[in-house]
This record gives sequence, C-alpha cells and structure tokens, in this order.
Amino acid sequence: MLQSVVNIFRIPELRKRLFMTFVLLGVYRIGWNIPMPGIDPEKLRLLQESNQGGGNPLIEFLNIISGGGLQQASLFSLGIMPYISSSIIFSLLVKVIPALEKLSKEGSAGQRKINQWTRYATIPICIVQAAFTIQQFRGFVPLPVLDPVSGASLGTASQSLIFGSELPGMWLSMGWILTLTTGTMFLMWVGEQITETGVGNGISLLIMAGIVAQLPQTLFAANLSAAAGFLLTGLFVVVILGVVFITKGQRKIPVQYAKITRGRKVMGGQRHYMPLKVNMAGVMPVIFASALLAFPPLLFEWVGLDTISAALGYGKFLWSLLYVVLTFFFAFFWVALMFNPVEMSKNMKEYGSFIPGIRPGRPTAEHLEKIMNRITLAGASFLAFIAILPVIIADSLGLPDMLTIYLGGTTILIVVSVALDVVDKLNSYLVMRNYEGFLRTGKESRRDD
Repeated sequence: MLQSVVNIFRIPELRKRLFMTFVLLGVYRIGWNIPMPGIDPEKLRLLQESNQGGGNPLIEFLNIISGGGLQQASLFSLGIMPYISSSIIFSLLVKVIPALEKLSKEGSAGQRKINQWTRYATIPICIVQAAFTIQQFRGFVPLPVLDPVSGASLGTASQSLIFGSELPGMWLSMGWILTLTTGTMFLMWVGEQITETGVGNGISLLIMAGIVAQLPQTLFAANLSAAAGFLLTGLFVVVILGVVFITKGQRKIPVQYAKITRGRKVMGGQRHYMPLKVNMAGVMPVIFASALLAFPPLLFEWVGLDTISAALGYGKFLWSLLYVVLTFFFAFFWVALMFNPVEMSKNMKEYGSFIPGIRPGRPTAEHLEKIMNRITLAGASFLAFIAILPVIIADSLGLPDMLTIYLGGTTILIVVSVALDVVDKLNSYLVMRNYEGFLRTGKESRRDD
C-alpha cells in the first residue's frame, strides 16, 4: 500500500490531477465560509449554538449534503443538489421519452446536448429552492440574550439575522436568490473541472467533501463518553464494511460465444461472464426516499395539521415504514429504467452469444429479468436496513440524531462509493503505467508467489 502511494507521485499527469483536485476542493470550502450579503454572522452563530442538536433532523440532513451551507447561510447554501436533481430528472426522461433516448445514442454530440439542457434546467430548480431557503433567514427568530458582563444567558428574544431590524425588501430577497443560484452554478462548474482535470467524479467529490467536513464538528458537539465512542466506532467500521461488500458485490452470469467454422479455422467458443451489480441503483433510492419524506411534515405543519406532521417526523414509526417502502420502490423502479433485459438478449443474439442452458430470445430475457429481480431484492433490503439503521441506533443508545445519521443512510453510501471510485481511478492510472495498483486480485498474488 505504501509503495502504491509513492508510485502515485511518480506519474506527472497523476500528480497534476491530484493537485487540481485539492485546489478546486479548497475553493469550494473557501466559498462555504463566505456569508451571504446582509447576514449578521454573530447572530447566525448564536442561532446555530442554540439549535445544536435540537433542529429538524431532516432539514439538518439536507444541511449535511450541502456541506453545511444551509446552516452557515453561505454563498454555497444550496450546494450542488439542484444540479443533481436536474441530472436525475434527465436520466429518467432519457428512458421515458423516445426522442431523448435516440439523442443519447448519438454518441458524444448527443450527450453534450443533454448535458447542456441539464445545466439549463438547474437554473429554475435553483431559483425555486433558493426562494424556500431564504425563508429561514427572513423575519425574526428567537436568539439567546447574553449578559454583557458575565456572559450568562438571560433567555431568548426575537431578533433578526439581517443587519438592522427591518425586514428584507424585495430587492434584497432577489439579491439572495441570485447569489444562491450563482453559487450553485459556480459549484457545477467546479465539479465539471474536477471531473475533467482532476481525479474522480467532481460532483460526487463535492458532496463527499461537505459530508466529511461536517463530521468532526458533529463528533465534538456530541460530547460522547469513552464507552459510547468505542461502540460507535465499532458500528461505524461494521457499516462501512457492509457498504463496501454490497457495493462491490456482483452476480456473474456465464455467457458462451457460438463457434464459427471458416475453412479450417474454428473461431469463437469462448466463455465469459456478464457481471450484474447487486446494488445497481446505488444511492439513488435512498436519495429519492429522503427527498420525498423531508417536506410533507413541514407542509402539514404549515397548514395546521400538527398531528399528521408529528406522525411523519424523523424517527417515528410511520416515517420509518414509509422510508423502507419508498426505498424498495425506488430501487426496483430505477433498475427497471436502467436495465433492459429484452434489449440485452437481442444484442446477445446478434453477436452470437448465449447463456448455457437458456434458449436465445425471450427465454434469455426472462432469465435475466428473474435474476435481476432477485439481486435487486437483496440490494434493496440492504439499502433499507442502512437507511433505517440511524433511527435504531438513536433509539437504542439515546444518541443525537445528527450523529447517528453518519452511521447509515445516504452519507456513508456516498462517502464509500466516492472513495471506491477514486481508488479505482488511481488504480487504473498505476496499472496503465505498469505500476502495481492498490487492488490486487487473488490470481495476481498467486502468480507473484
């Protein structure tokens, strides 16, 4: 492992890519610390301290994904989530609308066109989300009042987060919306630059950087005992191992190529394997389920239905049940959109390949669909367990919700998936330059021996 790390810095191109990756991530973190115009940083700090661990976990979860921008009222408060939402929408539309599907099959030119439309669609999503986001910075909020001499708390009083005491006018609100939209579009550009000139997927790395940056602050604020910290560390390691195992898990389908005789030569007849990932949907089902469950409680509370809002609160039985059901639904829905067994069997038939014991055509498509449904059920069950694990831990150990969120759900899935992707990219660079990579298979180890 140490030798592989040393080999990374022996490749000039890889050194340059790593340097650009860290520089662009540093730019992202700098922008995260720049507050929006008109916000009083001192009052915002007091509000954060008074709400530490007592806010809505769903809103705080969105704050984690944005890298803490929502809580910090920074230029990057929206994070990169609007662009991800636009990308998900177009990924679904490509599978549903024939014209877009045809465009996606035209190669790089068609993909560039779809990417351009995705960027355009990000702007209205940013405007809508920014309009909702600035509501938490408008008006007056309860802030702690401290004694100027002793520093002791004297209670709370309604104060404005904005410089001055007057409510923000239309021009200031429009300026905030423009600022937040510009911040997201800049992050979109930073993510694309990381993808082109750095290592790994830039958008995923930005989300990972935001999650990792918030972890030390969350651990420090939890003030855990030694026993709780040791137990939490053990659970953290177990969850990571499980996520890696399922993320890398595959079901290999044997594929036989037909023999072709031309003159005295016999070609083909080789056997290969078709790898089908256990968790083909990745983290998308959990993201969809979290997004759908984040806003109904706020909506019901806004219309005065506090009972329903409380029942749909984070960690409640109804919320947990809906979370599991939606995770299963979106896992199968996403695989149904991205995996087409009929088209796959048709391609196999055209290239002269078949699954041993299965007739080509419709029987092959039914066989592939049956296998995919089974492994998707296993992957969805794992996703549902990981998604609901923070609630179980919080109820069992009495730990803060925000701390246990880091043990499961979207956060660990994103961090582990991105880390594995970066390791694979680094490994490909090392192997291409005839260096020994990070990941060595059993065959390579036995051959070396």
